[in-house]
Amino acid sequence: MSSFDAQLFSEIDKLRVQLLNNVDVMTENQRTVGEISQDEILTHIEGVILGIVSSLSRGEVPILVLPNRSTWANIRDIYYNNTQLFGSQRTVDSIIDDISCMLKVPRRSLHVLATSKGLISGDLCYLEEDGTRIDCHHSSAAVSVSLNIAGIRNIVSSAKFIMIIEKDATFQRLLDDDFCAKLSPCIIITGKGVPDVNSRLMVRKLWDTLRIPIFALVDADPHGIEIMCIYKYGSVAMSFEAHSLTVPSVMWLGLLPSDLQRLRVPEDSLIPLTKGDEGKLHSLLKRPYLASQPDWCKEMELMQQSKVKAEIQSLSSIAPDFLTNIFLPNKLRYGGWV
Repeated sequence: MSSFDAQLFSEIDKLRVQLLNNVDVMTENQRTVGEISQDEILTHIEGVILGIVSSLSRGEVPILVLPNRSTWANIRDIYYNNTQLFGSQRTVDSIIDDISCMLKVPRRSLHVLATSKGLISGDLCYLEEDGTRIDCHHSSAAVSVSLNIAGIRNIVSSAKFIMIIEKDATFQRLLDDDFCAKLSPCIIITGKGVPDVNSRLMVRKLWDTLRIPIFALVDADPHGIEIMCIYKYGSVAMSFEAHSLTVPSVMWLGLLPSDLQRLRVPEDSLIPLTKGDEGKLHSLLKRPYLASQPDWCKEMELMQQSKVKAEIQSLSSIAPDFLTNIFLPNKLRYGGWV
């Protein structure tokens, strides 16, 4: 590694040491999915049956048949098995989540897989459950996030950090600019907006395995901040699985509201906040978990005061290659995250 590379990663290395020192020992309530045995799942199901039976004063006892399945069902396949019955994909999603919550097990333990929309690239190789070797090193193309994250094994990576990219357009721009090669070794991943379950599981899997810093690159707007919070703190809809879907160590790399002033982003690249934006921003600031993030709150308060937002693409108004050649390298080199 050259002296420049050593300087570039020095702040990241310091951050990693801090994160490792702050990692809490996993409690019994934060067991990984692989530790949930079939017997435990059956016990949960039997408890549900007993609850139904106890509520019946007369009639036959309900019977639940649970064949020993080794196959997996895709959540889209379940919907298309009877589209008239379910009406929409959202109904199926809601039913599966309700069953998982009721049984207190993740949907993966029910052998139900969600469709993946995320992409990943960088210094990473691993084996799928069926033995397929996945190599994410190719700079010109990305790999789709696996459908079965729990089945991934033999993860090999020399990455110094992981970067979560909010939008596919920004992700593709980094690929086109050969970002992973220029700032190698690293891993970049996108959930293409609001992340699907598998993208969130993949980020958590990489954190559990590699224990390296994870940064978020999102738009300087309330929607981007909320997406970052989903990776870090979870969502209401999947709150019962938060322990296996979130990474509390996620750091906000950019685009920060203070970056807009510091870099003097042209005013014609800034967008006025809408009433909806202001409402969402106010709602975010009231969330209890942000009380432990004073620097995040300062950035959001700055957005409230300036009444403007900006997309990551606004940096191209400074220079076409500003994002990949100046902004991100300097942010990573000098510790410009919060």
